[in-house]
Amino acid sequence: MRDGIDLAANVFRPEGTARLPAILIRTPYGKGSELRPNYRAFVEHGYAVVIEDVRGRYKSEGFFDPLRQEVADGEDTLSWIAHQEWSNRRVGMTGASYLGIAQWKAALSASPYLKAIFPIVAGCDDYFDRFYSRGGALKLGHRLEWIAENLRAPAFKPDFDRFVLEMPLRYTDRLATGHSVDFFQQALDHPAYDAFWKSISTRGELDRVRVPVFAAAGWYDNFAESDLEAFSILRRKGRVCRLIVGPWPHDLFYHFGNVDFGPDSRAPLRKLQLDWFDTWLQPPASAHEAAARDAAASEPPLRIFVMGANRWRDEREWPLARAVVTPFFLAGHGKAITLAGDGRLEPQRPHRGTPDRFVYDPADPVPTAGGNVCCNPMRMPWGPRDQREIERRRDVLVYTSAPLKRPLEVTGPVRVILYVSTSAPDTDFTAKVVDVSPDGSAINLCDGILRLRYRDSIERPALARPGQVYPIAIDAGVTSNEFAPGHRIRLEVSSSNFPHYDRNPNTGRAVADEKEMRRTRQTVYHDRSRPSQLLLPVIPESAAPPAAIARRPVPSPSPAAPREVPSTALRPPGGHPF
Repeated sequence: MRDGIDLAANVFRPEGTARLPAILIRTPYGKGSELRPNYRAFVEHGYAVVIEDVRGRYKSEGFFDPLRQEVADGEDTLSWIAHQEWSNRRVGMTGASYLGIAQWKAALSASPYLKAIFPIVAGCDDYFDRFYSRGGALKLGHRLEWIAENLRAPAFKPDFDRFVLEMPLRYTDRLATGHSVDFFQQALDHPAYDAFWKSISTRGELDRVRVPVFAAAGWYDNFAESDLEAFSILRRKGRVCRLIVGPWPHDLFYHFGNVDFGPDSRAPLRKLQLDWFDTWLQPPASAHEAAARDAAASEPPLRIFVMGANRWRDEREWPLARAVVTPFFLAGHGKAITLAGDGRLEPQRPHRGTPDRFVYDPADPVPTAGGNVCCNPMRMPWGPRDQREIERRRDVLVYTSAPLKRPLEVTGPVRVILYVSTSAPDTDFTAKVVDVSPDGSAINLCDGILRLRYRDSIERPALARPGQVYPIAIDAGVTSNEFAPGHRIRLEVSSSNFPHYDRNPNTGRAVADEKEMRRTRQTVYHDRSRPSQLLLPVIPESAAPPAAIARRPVPSPSPAAPREVPSTALRPPGGHPF
């Protein structure tokens, strides 16, 4: 590297003396010593494969600083590859999660040798999104589980159930690893989206990403919203960018068991990768690039899986231009607590309504039950789960629509507008969208959380005045789901989702250093002057894309094609994805 640090890499090449394009994988999980089966297809296809331990990990020297090291180290590694005698100076990058982060950062370097990237379940790598929700709550279980798996001291045995409950949060990294973790401490020091985060943001620097991008994301992955934002921004800037979004969690090949999305729900990821890299890395470069740009201009660049209907569909933009933001208003007579309450979702704004109230006790938070969590399903089960046990709690408000008479497709960003008051100077409000079957099973689709101090801006926190009514907007994530006839739409409202997010202690003081927890009284209003509502991006039946596109299947690998990427590619030995 430019500062004299040596990074360790394995190089695998086909036999022969020809100059080759290369596929670079930069990993914090250990490169090992052998060519893993999931990368062998690249070598068999005629590529050199370079697998490198990132700075400060395994065989590489230096101090591991994931917030800052990847741009320069990526650029220097690309330059090293380009100047090897076996290289044709054309390099692509691939990999999932942290391995995808390394690609986005390398793309920011504007290296002339990087010709294409294929990040998987990585988002566009705004580091604030790695630590905090869009509403300002810390992604506690995600971050602590990752550092416990990957950064714990030798022979240290962390207890997940203990360290996620520790207060203050300031010392949880020690319980997870046996020592203090610098980048975790820095994240705690900057709970708002301030200059610290902006200085290391990729989202704010996407102008610098000029290489072709093909990304893969999952509706139940923690970074789907970021993947879709990056796609939208790059397309608006005229960049070559493609994206596929399936019904997947952070491991694209995980079997949920309780929900089956059908035999077509997987995608031939390795074939897509090989086709992508053949286009951009194989000579003659100019002819391939010209053909690829022509194809990018003519073919739909976005492929999404519509859950419920269980079908793939091609699209040209995100959010979908034909989506109609449709309100479903909260209604009831003040008894929406639990599944047995009177909370309703109605298409018309209510003339009157009695507010719903509940008590939020951070010592007894609502437990996480599936969703877009990361990264160990043994600790926090991910994906679609039946929510009825959660909906029986006395601190969960439940609002349900009447059974649908026709199919209703919801595809796009989901938002929830609530009019709320609290007895605390700061607290949280959560929202979860659920698909309810005629048999009563309630499957979560997407969710979100807002820390009340960030109701006006994630950059400028302001404490609340107890008892004052505030309109708040909760970013509830993204989804694509068709509610079948007879199904109902449900919204859950509460104040915790733990340990997915940290608990708000309700004191108004800095959460990272708070030792005290207080119960607080929460009120949600829904009447004509305070119309709390769920906003769904509904796809009108008359506005569906042409049938030829809507029914176009995902190509299946031929018997001779390389097999799909096994899950070991997404969760390498040595730790779970970052």
